[in-house]
Amino acid sequence: METDGKNLRRGWTTGTCAAAATKAACQALLTGSFPDLVDVELPNGSRPAFVLATEEKGDGFARAGIVKDAGDDPDVTHGALIESTLRRTETGSGISFKAGKGVGIVTRPGLPLSVGEPAINPVPRQMILAAIHEVAGADANFEVEISVRDGETLAEKTLNGRLGIVGGLSILGTTGIVIPFSCSAWIHSIWRGIDVARAEGLSHLLGATGNASEKAGQAFYGLPETALIDMGDFIGGMLKYLKSHPVPRVTVAGGVAKMTKLAQGMLDVHSKRGLADLEALAKLAEDAGATSELLTTIRNTNMVAHAFQLAEAAGIDLGHIVAQKAWVTAAAALGRDDIALDILVFDRDGNLKGRTAPTPSNRAAPISEGPIG
Repeated sequence: METDGKNLRRGWTTGTCAAAATKAACQALLTGSFPDLVDVELPNGSRPAFVLATEEKGDGFARAGIVKDAGDDPDVTHGALIESTLRRTETGSGISFKAGKGVGIVTRPGLPLSVGEPAINPVPRQMILAAIHEVAGADANFEVEISVRDGETLAEKTLNGRLGIVGGLSILGTTGIVIPFSCSAWIHSIWRGIDVARAEGLSHLLGATGNASEKAGQAFYGLPETALIDMGDFIGGMLKYLKSHPVPRVTVAGGVAKMTKLAQGMLDVHSKRGLADLEALAKLAEDAGATSELLTTIRNTNMVAHAFQLAEAAGIDLGHIVAQKAWVTAAAALGRDDIALDILVFDRDGNLKGRTAPTPSNRAAPISEGPIG
């Protein structure tokens, strides 16, 4: 395995494992024996090799399996058994794909696959086709059935249900390689969530930084699950995609610390990008009428949540001004007169601490919603 310079091992996508398993099964079906090692070409031209975890031949089929190694990424599919079963089909039928046990079926429009198709994404399909053609030639005719052991259970830990992929996992990967703690994988899931919501004609989406703010925001507006975008820390990633894939209205919801960062100009609010500036937060409190004593206390506190509690006890509506400033940052990234933007700020218990009214995102400032409480 390669490392990324921080001693973190890279791994292989489910798509790479499926392609390698397919190649091994194809070789066994044509020659009668499985390879000791099977290599497969990645989109970048490299050729990793894999040891088979399972081998089985029967009447008209061959099946091979590979255990996915996601490296040091906390991937729910790390250690999953990816199997490919090949069956011969009629001459001229080409290559068809089938979802085996643990692989989902697409049930909603908006994804890069048609409704009713097995959730085997385009790049993994291309890799599987290339693997078969290496062994059997360009005129090969097979049915390829991909399965994932315990895939139905693993899928419950993913966004597949929200995206309308039922029955199991998706076979994924655009590079074939899993980069530990990759931002791109999360960004792509945000984009697919927006695509599905747009395809369903939803007019109001809510992107949340975490589970508590998502639940609170959903309840606040009574939104369906498909309107919820799990943007995490990637507020900018969601808004920039919406700029070119618009919906009439978008709400950004988050906890007090994340929204304070947004108010201070950060579109990526992960802790590794920087901490909330308590001096700047104190300045906002000063604008809201805080006393000098309270300002000193806010500057010296070590948590944004505590600063909010202190301000609230003193009758200072810090949440409202944070929401307004957060709106300005988000609106600059969105910048469309046909998208109304609003902000919701919640504490860790899901209590609303600040909000703005939905306002076209090319305006200079949001419409005030007034104090909370």
